[in-house]
Amino acid sequence: MNARAAAASLHLSSKQTRELVDRYRVADGRGFRLKHHDPADVAGHLVAHDQANALLADGVERLTRLQQKLYAQDRWALLCVLQAMDAAGKDGTIKHVMSGVNPQGVQVTSFKAPGPESLAHDFLWRCVVALPARGHIGIFNRSHYEEVLVVRVHPEILQTQRLPPEVVGKKLWQHRFESIVDFERHLSRQGIVVLKFFLHLSREEQRRRFLARLEDRDKYWKFSAADLRERDFWDQYQQVYEEAICATAAPHAPWFVVPADNKWFSRLVVVEAIIDALDALDLSVPQPSAKELAALEAARRELT
Repeated sequence: MNARAAAASLHLSSKQTRELVDRYRVADGRGFRLKHHDPADVAGHLVAHDQANALLADGVERLTRLQQKLYAQDRWALLCVLQAMDAAGKDGTIKHVMSGVNPQGVQVTSFKAPGPESLAHDFLWRCVVALPARGHIGIFNRSHYEEVLVVRVHPEILQTQRLPPEVVGKKLWQHRFESIVDFERHLSRQGIVVLKFFLHLSREEQRRRFLARLEDRDKYWKFSAADLRERDFWDQYQQVYEEAICATAAPHAPWFVVPADNKWFSRLVVVEAIIDALDALDLSVPQPSAKELAALEAARRELT
């Protein structure tokens, strides 16, 4: 039996979905500590490894149906932010979770180091212009959070942003957190649902994945010496991720701290979190009015 056939008889109930999603949801950052989250956790009482492919296939099918309604209704939009250390599986998560959705209704934006145009604007500008339209799902592969993550670890980057000296002070990071919170609250008030995923990878698993890339010629292109150098700042990154989640987790823009040591599990958590959020919108395909029904019937008669 293939994964799709198995999924027909194997799926998570709404109660199981909510339990799985709530296990990793952080909607209030007060008291959050990253050390309390195990990158190797697989919620064993809820999901078995041998069920993973079938459950993911079922989740992708459910997401496909919801995305069709989202697109047809054309009122809400969904923004998924993916943040992680290198090799945590962001690209693979996007590929597998979005494998069944209509490409017309999804846009993926990968944020690299900002170029001259972005540096001429405020730090949120390039994310604003990449926001999903109504009826669409937008995915940020990295995001505005780089400005309170990598820039905090490497503060020399601030020199490239040409900020006035008066705004670069002790409260710079606090102010950026406040700007992000205000930005995400604004999006929520405009009908853009914001979900933020931190794919929480262990240092040892990252080492294994880097090594696997170096031992497979077909994966050489995935390896970057710069990624290896960033491992020297592992502890600093864990600290700034913790502080970012503490400062910006909110009910209208929750974080999901997704265990990422097992790719099969992290993908399942992400798809179920997206399904849970879309289900809450009570989406439906718009129904034609009496006048529209009459026009459709006239068209049918003309064609028969």
